[in-house]
Amino acid sequence: MSAPTPVSVITGFLGSGKTTLLRHLLRDPAMGRTAVIINEFGEIGIDHDLVESSDENFIELTTGCLCCKVRSDLVMTLRDMARRRADGLLPPFERVLIETSGLADPAAILQALMIDRDLAGLYALGEVVTTVDALLGAATLDRHRQSVRQVAVADRLLLTKGDLVAGTDALDARLQRLNPGATRQRVAHGAIGAAELFGVGNDRRAAAARGYFRLDEVRAPAIAGPGADAHAGLHDPGIVSWCLVRDRPVHALTLPLFLEGLMEHCGDRLLRVKGIVDVVERPGRPAVLHGVQHVFHPPEWLDRWPSDDRRTRLVFIGEALPSRWISTLLDVLDDDVDREQARHARAQAGQPAP
Repeated sequence: MSAPTPVSVITGFLGSGKTTLLRHLLRDPAMGRTAVIINEFGEIGIDHDLVESSDENFIELTTGCLCCKVRSDLVMTLRDMARRRADGLLPPFERVLIETSGLADPAAILQALMIDRDLAGLYALGEVVTTVDALLGAATLDRHRQSVRQVAVADRLLLTKGDLVAGTDALDARLQRLNPGATRQRVAHGAIGAAELFGVGNDRRAAAARGYFRLDEVRAPAIAGPGADAHAGLHDPGIVSWCLVRDRPVHALTLPLFLEGLMEHCGDRLLRVKGIVDVVERPGRPAVLHGVQHVFHPPEWLDRWPSDDRRTRLVFIGEALPSRWISTLLDVLDDDVDREQARHARAQAGQPAP
């Protein structure tokens, strides 16, 4: 069976430079086998006419933002694309690139890719790229909550239009607080290579891992210890970023219990979770966790640690996150599993309970 086709998402608020970025990317020969889905808000779309590319690679959704009904349209579109590719009716594309409406909540797209059974094995979530207007970005974050959510779910933040503003230190600091795990870089007129942005031509597993391994760059004081105030210093009330760091390994059985507790208690308030976990039963082979709201990928097991830092590090981004409760939940569940495994081992050895 062939490897799943990566689906990358370009999002960002209205006027932040998504189409300019896409226009530049599609001139890159490395994107020659890319199918593009453009979603526009409204009955008439014009982005298709603004991007130079082969028409056979374009599919346009103009029924609204990629959420609710349009999310189901996206799933049907991706299924149809896979079928037509298999039948030879579409070019053999090797990547899908989705440009969302400037008003879209990309979490809906990520959920669709993660939970739809018909897409499983056909597609895999790739990089989530959010464009941020250096000139108007701060005001947009103040006025439009959707723009905050677009920043919060990103793997990579591209600061556009930097030539129009003298300094961006305040905006950079704000983006760091909103999403400390995302790579941030400046881009002029959309000029960035596909290989740099999406890891085109690189091993998919290694490329995906880099997104999680950026956590190695998160150092104190950016890391909030267990029970720390996740709201401290944040300009955007409600949206918080918090990192759980744990020195002691976690039992493998604890992970599904912990994720189940998060989904049940936090639900849609949990915009994104990503991190790397030291597991008792697999020393030297950490687990990578990735979730969007109440949907989580199965853990991916790495062959080795990416750095000398072998602590468990989980970054949570969401609204009104109960940081103390999350930290306590992991501790309590892991202690329970530890006691139960010790009891079972004593019983197997014929030893009496203490």
